[in-house]
Amino acid sequence: MLILILFVLQISLFLAGMGMLRKGLISLTFEKIEKRLLFFTDHPLKAFLVSIVFTGVLQSSSAFMVIVIGFVSIGALSFKRSIPLILGTNIGSTFTTEFLAVKLEFLIFALFAVGAVLFLTRKPPFRHVGVSLIGLGVIFFCISGFSRLAVPLSQLDSGAYIVRLVEHSSLYALLIGTVLTAIIHSSSACVGILMSFMDQGVVGLTEAMSVVLGSNIGTCITAVMAAFKGGPAAKQTAYAHVLFNVIGVAAVYPLLTSLTGFISALSASPAQQIAHFSLLFNVVTSLLFLPLTHLFHSFIMFLIPNNGQAR
Repeated sequence: MLILILFVLQISLFLAGMGMLRKGLISLTFEKIEKRLLFFTDHPLKAFLVSIVFTGVLQSSSAFMVIVIGFVSIGALSFKRSIPLILGTNIGSTFTTEFLAVKLEFLIFALFAVGAVLFLTRKPPFRHVGVSLIGLGVIFFCISGFSRLAVPLSQLDSGAYIVRLVEHSSLYALLIGTVLTAIIHSSSACVGILMSFMDQGVVGLTEAMSVVLGSNIGTCITAVMAAFKGGPAAKQTAYAHVLFNVIGVAAVYPLLTSLTGFISALSASPAQQIAHFSLLFNVVTSLLFLPLTHLFHSFIMFLIPNNGQAR
């Protein structure tokens, strides 16, 4: 029971760290992102590229999608122009997982110390950077904690049952990734936990890849919730995000076993293997979809009519 409590606390602390990192970055860049985003949506490729950058800066595809849906809801951005942004945000979100795969635990105390000093200066730019650094320190502290808890968790009855499910079927692993990400509203947290379990040999690569695919679906829950009270265009944007991720997962899932050898050859580090898989999956699916944005737009319009509102 104590192990489970510690695990839940670690997840909560990790999410708090992500929140601090995001808060600091948003405080530094949010107004610029809001002001400039609409200027980059006049061409699909431009919108696609800028969404990669902005999502990377925000460290959250969910946060970026909330901004996009907000613009769509007020009519500042059409649903059609939001589609390249949806495709790009999936790539931008992988920057976080690539960063988490780098072992920087030795910098934890330095991040806390420098972050605290900058935070105490009370000058806005330095204060925001300080918040981000403290958040980063919390994140790496939690990653280290997840690694220490991985084996004890897998030995609990409930933990052993979940591990058996994951090992038994990649489909179960995919569902677990979807549900966990939807519950904690963070694919980064899900993948961070997964990396720690892989480092301890609790989860294999193929199963971990399935969890990552599931997290790509689960992360859509925030966009769906953001669009819940919006108009048809907002719902179209949210469900386009869901459908795009589901189609991508459905296309790649049957190939997981074949891809395992290739992914394992990319790095000796299990954490980096899964980070690289996440990056490649999102880059390939987004690039394949980009030329089809017009068809995708028409399909979503067919599924969810906009009742004469702006498209």
